[in-house]
Amino acid sequence: MTGLASLLRTLSVTASAGLLALTGVLAGVLAGSVAAAPPVSAAPEPGAPREFVALDSVDRTILQEMRYTTPHNFTGVPVDGYRQPLCVLTRPAAEALHRAQVRLLAQGYTLKVYDCYRPQRAVDHFVRWAEDLEDERMKKEFYPLVDKSRLFADGYIAEKSGHSRGSTVDLTIVRLPAPPTRAYRPGERLVECYAPKEERFPDNSVDMGTGYDCFDTRSHTDDPRITGAQRANRQLLKGVLAEQGFVNLPEEWWHFTLKPEPFPDTFFDFPVARRSVAGH
Repeated sequence: MTGLASLLRTLSVTASAGLLALTGVLAGVLAGSVAAAPPVSAAPEPGAPREFVALDSVDRTILQEMRYTTPHNFTGVPVDGYRQPLCVLTRPAAEALHRAQVRLLAQGYTLKVYDCYRPQRAVDHFVRWAEDLEDERMKKEFYPLVDKSRLFADGYIAEKSGHSRGSTVDLTIVRLPAPPTRAYRPGERLVECYAPKEERFPDNSVDMGTGYDCFDTRSHTDDPRITGAQRANRQLLKGVLAEQGFVNLPEEWWHFTLKPEPFPDTFFDFPVARRSVAGH
């Protein structure tokens, strides 16, 4: 019996010690003194090369209305890769925009950007949206006369975009003092992007004849139906940017690319966020 009692006491002490040890480990984990098993983490986001900057670090006076961070675009939802409403460009493109802005400010105008660098994941989002022929929630405003099945064939959507190289920008001109532009309300009544300016979604831009991202031939910079003040406004934008080395895409009055480009053959995919260009 003495041997049995001794064995039972030994087992009791061992069990108690094990329980205390387990309790200590759990307390240490909760207190942070003992490392728990590391969680499975996603691959770190890519950062921008040093040649990229936030536009507002070069020129704070240029207005920014970054449409793809909002649902007011042809997809109807915020677009993948746009983490913050921020214009990111290569430094040469940002500095060229600054020089154009100086010229416009002297004439009582300011530039306003709609889109700058565009990550490849955003372009992929556009492609998926274009392949979903059932989703036409924004058709009335952005592509009222174009069958969605024709967006690839007609060149409105592509699998690669010059924006992803970092020196292409979509922009317009606003007369100073710039009135505010109200936020789009999802589900509100849509109006064709080529309707008279007073009927379109209110934008503080000067009248360019169509709204931004209007999938219509009226968006061609030199479309003959665009006359008078609308044509003069397009030529003002084109002229002041051409002086700084920007080349207009003839099919889109708002689309300009700095030439030569620092990255003519590279399509980047870092997210649009201030952390992507922190310290640049």
